[in-house]
Amino acid sequence: MKEKKKRQKLVQKYLKKRKNIKSKIKNSSFLVEKFNLHRKLQRLPRNSSQTRLNNRCLFSGRPRGVFKDFGISRHFIRELAHEGLLPGVQKASW
Repeated sequence: MKEKKKRQKLVQKYLKKRKNIKSKIKNSSFLVEKFNLHRKLQRLPRNSSQTRLNNRCLFSGRPRGVFKDFGISRHFIRELAHEGLLPGVQKASW
């Protein structure tokens, strides 16, 4: 959890700077200028990139099978739905 918050802060801090550099790269026509801009982008912290953020389960920290609506993994959704602790969620039975 600590790492996730740290990454989110870094992403917000460098968001404008990254967008600015990326737009300059897109608009530049000279190869040397593009290389220099890429170097600037690479000098920024790795964790400031938005692709480094990922969803994890609040309970187990599981990175896969996480539902965005609840922020928990499918395993915990199943358990909590059985106990009736998730509002509006029912286990399908037929």
